[in-house]
Amino acid sequence: MSPAPRVPWQAKYLALALIWGSSFLLMKIGLESLHPVQIATLRLVAGTATILVLLWGRGGSLPTERRTWAHLVVTGVFLGALPFTLFALSETRISSALAGIGNASTPIATVLMTMLMMPGTRTSRPKLAAVLVGFLGVITIMQPWNDARPDLVGFAMALAGGASYGVGWTYNRRFLAGADLGGLSQPAATLLMGTVVMLPLAVVWGLAQDVGVSSLWAYDTARLGTSALDAGHTGGGWAWLPLVCVLVLGAVGTGAAYILLFDVVRAAGAVVGSTITYLIPVVSVLLGVALLGESLGIWELAGFVIVLAAAGVINAPERAPAAEETAAAPEALRT
Repeated sequence: MSPAPRVPWQAKYLALALIWGSSFLLMKIGLESLHPVQIATLRLVAGTATILVLLWGRGGSLPTERRTWAHLVVTGVFLGALPFTLFALSETRISSALAGIGNASTPIATVLMTMLMMPGTRTSRPKLAAVLVGFLGVITIMQPWNDARPDLVGFAMALAGGASYGVGWTYNRRFLAGADLGGLSQPAATLLMGTVVMLPLAVVWGLAQDVGVSSLWAYDTARLGTSALDAGHTGGGWAWLPLVCVLVLGAVGTGAAYILLFDVVRAAGAVVGSTITYLIPVVSVLLGVALLGESLGIWELAGFVIVLAAAGVINAPERAPAAEETAAAPEALRT
């Protein structure tokens, strides 16, 4: 019997773009019944549980050095707890489409953090120019000259969430490049540390609420039926849709997606893998418009195109040995 055909990396690449691009839609639906802190916590817990099961199922193991775990606390914050919370908070004020556009700040932040944390790394002039162009795109989206501009606080939180990934990936490259045990060891440990940081913060948030710690498991169905996706469906199993969306966001979009990411990088190289960064907001915009009835103004669309063009230049490959490209971890990735 001939072996079953392997899934081509191109299919995994497209799956990643859809999974991570849809994360903003899932968060928006989750917000109909859950608080952003609940969403970030559930996402981390579900993602960590999924990737640990996959890791141990493959016979992998977690790092053992204390110094490595100290660095993993930092990456757990910047690649998990912080961006997950910021993106969920941002969507209480702006559309999922606009929040997805904020994710495109990741490659811009990566360039800036590389210059700060790895001063010996060469950054080409086109990439520096692309950073400036990217900032112009952000300003275009924010429209400081327009009274009808999007909520600046909400969009700033989305930008900060995207920038957090840039900080985390650069820190990972600077301090943990030689600590990866291969496979899912490091991403599993990163998500685990993100959960360890997030859980006590969630408890503190719960204690600060009027109803106390019970707010951690509170589930509000009063707002169900307000979106274009679930209008008129407030009863039965539909009432659990926000919770299901968040659990899917954690298990699939945060846990299992790492399997696809590493498969793509190993098969096609880090340069190809990093281009997913600017497909994510495209998917988030399309889903927000098609399923939630969201819309973007002309200035937001223009700024979106500018930011994506800048991200494309930043992610363009430098001349480097092929072996180095294949081994390098993608620095400017996601949701």
